[in-house]
Amino acid sequence: MVRNHAEALLSVDFPLETEELIQAVSEFTLDPAELVASGGGEAQSTQRLRNRLYDAGWTKHNFHIETTVDGVPKGDGTSHEIDHVKFSEAGTLALEIEWNNKDPFFDRDLENFQRLHAQSVISAGMIITRGRSLQDSLRSQIDGFLRHHRIQSDDALEVLGMKQRTARQRDSVMQAMARGEDFPSAFARFFVSDKFGMATTHWAKLEDRIARGVGNPCPLLLIGIPNTVMTDYSAATPEL
Repeated sequence: MVRNHAEALLSVDFPLETEELIQAVSEFTLDPAELVASGGGEAQSTQRLRNRLYDAGWTKHNFHIETTVDGVPKGDGTSHEIDHVKFSEAGTLALEIEWNNKDPFFDRDLENFQRLHAQSVISAGMIITRGRSLQDSLRSQIDGFLRHHRIQSDDALEVLGMKQRTARQRDSVMQAMARGEDFPSAFARFFVSDKFGMATTHWAKLEDRIARGVGNPCPLLLIGIPNTVMTDYSAATPEL
């Protein structure tokens, strides 16, 4: 999704930087095993995407803006830390990856882009997050992954590297199993609800902000990672 003429701006003034971003996103892959092992935080796959961007020169940067009157600073100024910034002769691009934060982080990012653009500090702002199809398929993909590997207990998950879960999380799964639901289905349901729920950063929450005009008039490029990046276990044959 593009807003405020971002497509024209990027294609004309930032073709090389845009191609770098396209290449990095195109190489992104995701295995449900990494989601389970991360416990819902930033998976190894997302860290790989960050490192890929860092290697291409999209580095972290802290913009500090001060107001001065006749050379005298007024106040302490404001700082805006951006995870990925690309400087070029044509201008500066700012990018945030919101893989699994609380959804108000979208407001922070878009408002930062708005302020920085108003000060002619950046030319465009970009956000990468979980796309709609990815968000909608998380439960079935994790369920399929567990069935494929014949995982039927918490102990088996910990062998894969999953962080130890809370008593509440374990009890929720146990109660569902007592009602007749099997472990893969119960775990996938509670895990996704707990770690990737509706109040986290994903495409629908980002669309809500864009519809309200948050971030305007900064040119914006918004990328939702689709479910096609995932290793598909939904119809896989169980391992023997």
